[in-house]
Amino acid sequence: MAVVAHTEEDVKLLARLLRAEAEGEGKQGMLLVGNVGVNRARASCLDFKNIRTIRQMVFQSPGGFEATQKGYFYQRARQAEIDLARRALRGERFSPATNSLWFFKPGGSCPATWYNQPNTGRFKSHCFFAPTRADCPSVY
Repeated sequence: MAVVAHTEEDVKLLARLLRAEAEGEGKQGMLLVGNVGVNRARASCLDFKNIRTIRQMVFQSPGGFEATQKGYFYQRARQAEIDLARRALRGERFSPATNSLWFFKPGGSCPATWYNQPNTGRFKSHCFFAPTRADCPSVY
């Protein structure tokens, strides 16, 4: 059962986002991006109070994903990424993105916090950050 309501078009949107943001990080990296996206659609807190759908999450501005603004996002979804998007939408969660709402690729080490949110870990070149349970209980 899905943890976020979605259409087939939403699955393909999320798949395109996974590819654009983390293709170089492999399947696991793309699943982590999927976790962040699904968490944002479920969050109802912080920068994501008015985000309720996959489409709103993908195209959120300001505060959304860099890939949607730089062109790479507009490549088609491939079956491998569609399958990964479905897994994220079913609620499969992976550390360090289990409860994360943010990730980014720093030039060096991951900072301890980002926008006052604690670092939850790194996967390859991306650092992940999650709100505290008190700040955003809906992602826990």
